[in-house]
Amino acid sequence: MNKYLKLCLALSAAVVAPLVAAQEEAPSVSVSELKGNLHLLQGRGGNVVASVGEDGVLMIDDDYAEYAPAYHDALRELSADSSVPTFVINTHWHFDHTGANNYWGEQGALIVAHTNVRERMSTRQEMKAFNRVIEPSPKAALPVVTYGDSLALHFNGDDVEVQHFPTGHTDGDSVVFFAAENVVHMGDHYFKDRFPFVDLGSGGNVLGFAANIEAVLAKVDDQTVIVPGHGDLADRKDLERYLDMLTRTIDAVQSGIEGGMTVEQITEKGLGDEWESWGSGFIKEDAWIGFIASSL
Repeated sequence: MNKYLKLCLALSAAVVAPLVAAQEEAPSVSVSELKGNLHLLQGRGGNVVASVGEDGVLMIDDDYAEYAPAYHDALRELSADSSVPTFVINTHWHFDHTGANNYWGEQGALIVAHTNVRERMSTRQEMKAFNRVIEPSPKAALPVVTYGDSLALHFNGDDVEVQHFPTGHTDGDSVVFFAAENVVHMGDHYFKDRFPFVDLGSGGNVLGFAANIEAVLAKVDDQTVIVPGHGDLADRKDLERYLDMLTRTIDAVQSGIEGGMTVEQITEKGLGDEWESWGSGFIKEDAWIGFIASSL
């Protein structure tokens, strides 16, 4: 069995288990206040941020499809006037962040995303890392507002900047900056204190990923609240620690390859005890090494 097949099987098992569990458990959503009009909503998939105010509701990502009613109930508790978002912004195309697009699109929400997100959602996608095929999404789930580099929304008294960061987690990732509240939603560019998933088949690349994190760090300060795609809330120091992990593990793999080691030999040697806890998420150390080696 070659190393790529082993990686595919391991990642497939890692993603199938949460999907099965999500179907068996009664969907529920926790809600906590962030700052100002912003709220953090957490179900099973990626972290969701909702801006709720006089202009209505703006939602960043929307979790798995089966969680849509639970999110709707949560928004009803937050907004007496309107529980259907005016805008749903997708940070990227993966189904744990866009699964409820169809639900909200049919309710009249405007789906907003980078042009590559619409392209991938409207066509058949092969996720070799998970050994699965994603069929095209229904029309109501597709973004109806797309952009190339960036987009600005002026909503609920805030200036919301949606910035595309290319060739990172995928080729269609965006980071969302709320200027008034000084809150940033990173999407899956940030798995807090864990090795991240880099979707090589969707245009992702570890080197671009690290460069994007460095670029985001240049735009935040010590008071910024950082929302990862997965994990607890973070601050600038947390993100700096994340970048340190990225750059040092990339250097370690690159040095090994330049020294004549195979990927298997690097994997057997490992990255060192310092990074052991970072493999406690669904991306283990061997998978992370594989992402780096493929990106190089």
